[in-house]
Amino acid sequence: MSNSKDNQPPQAPEAETGAETGRAGDDGRGMASEPMKHYVSDAPFDPYTVETLTPEQERYYLAGQWKLMWWKLKRHKLAVASGIILLVMYLSIIFSEMIAPYNMLNRDIKHIYAPPQGIHFVHDGKFVGPFTYALKYRLNPQTLKREYVEDRTKISRVRFFCSGQSYEWLGLIKMNFHLVCPGNGGTMFLLGTDRMGRDMLSRIVIGARISLTIGLIGVSISFLLGIVIGGIAGYYGGWVDNIIQRLIEIMRSFPVLPLWMALAAALPVTWSPLLIYFGITMILGLLDWTGLARAVRSKLLALREEDFATAAQLMGAKPKRIIGRHLLPSFMSHLIASATLAIPTMILGETALSFLGLGLRPPLTSWGVLLAEAQNINVVALYPWLMLPVVPVVITVLAFNFLGDGLRDAADPYK
Repeated sequence: MSNSKDNQPPQAPEAETGAETGRAGDDGRGMASEPMKHYVSDAPFDPYTVETLTPEQERYYLAGQWKLMWWKLKRHKLAVASGIILLVMYLSIIFSEMIAPYNMLNRDIKHIYAPPQGIHFVHDGKFVGPFTYALKYRLNPQTLKREYVEDRTKISRVRFFCSGQSYEWLGLIKMNFHLVCPGNGGTMFLLGTDRMGRDMLSRIVIGARISLTIGLIGVSISFLLGIVIGGIAGYYGGWVDNIIQRLIEIMRSFPVLPLWMALAAALPVTWSPLLIYFGITMILGLLDWTGLARAVRSKLLALREEDFATAAQLMGAKPKRIIGRHLLPSFMSHLIASATLAIPTMILGETALSFLGLGLRPPLTSWGVLLAEAQNINVVALYPWLMLPVVPVVITVLAFNFLGDGLRDAADPYK
């Protein structure tokens, strides 16, 4: 009788485990691979670990709107450079008389229509520092033009931090301190002189005070009118909005330059230069608020339906407080960008009026007043340096436009 074990089918031998053999399996080439190592943390599980922010993330996500705007503006290199240029120009108007080498009203009848002088450093092969050569002229009998040539035998060393021609700083304090002065008995007309022998560089530097400030004051007036009138139209709507919009359309239908000219010509000629200055500023401000008012109106029409405006209204807040404390701050960055883009318009308006003889009048000096002396084409052809006041106008307008573009992009930092 056969054994029962003999009747059972043969069984396959048991597979060897990795623990016993030290192998995790075959790698496909008949070679055994190393066992896979696993890391298991013994720390307790925290479901909020994923939401933990790094210091950099926390600095970004918790930053306010103004800080985000500044970070975005810094990435706009052209806007930052323009802002630095404008900052330097506006700081310089405080010390205009000190920066200018001559008094604004100083006349040198021996150097009428003198061309720009160059600064030299080497004389007869020797370094002597910055200096200018003396000028001598003769009258051309054919063209009746004063022709100046450098007298290489006479040099005039440029002085720094020196005592020069006296002036009244800001019209208050009498001083004679200058950052740079011509040498004793010499001249230093870096941008030439005009028909009365007045230094063009000094007049451009001092004229910047009026040309730059008239834009700020004019924009302040139009800014205030645009916010108040546009805020009333956007918050109340209805017939109030219709009346204001019709008024804006009537004002915008007039050509800007002829309207400026008509109002400027209406200023009494007996007014002092200071009153003329404020009169031109008021004209520019009163005629330039319509665009800003429409921008404010469109923003308020959208924001007044928001929940926070409705909550403030239900809590009993007056319309003045709702507009000033809740609605306007919501798009103040947009208003700042709009105001920055409006300043060049003011500067160009004053320059145009003064160029046409309807704006500021001597003895006040601005870039437009200086350009008014270059209206004669013969003067421009013979003495082209009289057109140099247009250079700061172009630089200022471009700088404001570039800065305004950067501010407009930074006004919405969440894009």
